[in-house]
Amino acid sequence: MNKTKILAISGSLRSNSTNTNILKNIGKIAAKDIDFEIFEGLEKFPHFNPGFDEDNIVVSDFRKKIQKSDAVIICTPEYAFGVPGVLKNALDWIVSTGELNDKPVAAISASPLNSGGDKALASLLLTLTALGTVKNEKSALSIPNIKQKLNTAGEITDESLQKSLTLLLENLIVLVHLKKE
Repeated sequence: MNKTKILAISGSLRSNSTNTNILKNIGKIAAKDIDFEIFEGLEKFPHFNPGFDEDNIVVSDFRKKIQKSDAVIICTPEYAFGVPGVLKNALDWIVSTGELNDKPVAAISASPLNSGGDKALASLLLTLTALGTVKNEKSALSIPNIKQKLNTAGEITDESLQKSLTLLLENLIVLVHLKKE
């Protein structure tokens, strides 16, 4: 049986980012029949220029990884009430090539604030809609007060969050299977 391939993308460049740690935790709860990979190299993308689709190895690798995946999970912080520029830049590189078109996705925002990064999540969902992704009402999760829900090693200590992430992953797998039917 073929494994379901999920590509995870963190919108944060910090090595100890809570967003990256959330993705690592999702990777741990993923079933053995899931090939879970966190994309690395967001900081290496050139600035997007729609008139100059350069043959950049990082952009090319990103596109190939999305193409080969069955689904994508994006977890982002919120900066100045929006998606971090590096994440938006990477997504802009695939607007014209369509790698996310008809691809099941899940979107997560996490913030130390009570708002849970809701504005970044709304912005990300809008971009994902423009990219033609497959999602439903269970495809998004906003996580408030994230620093209270992870220990110093980046592991989830909050049972409710663990359950929410499990449900989000299960929903993503359902979307993958529906697409394959």
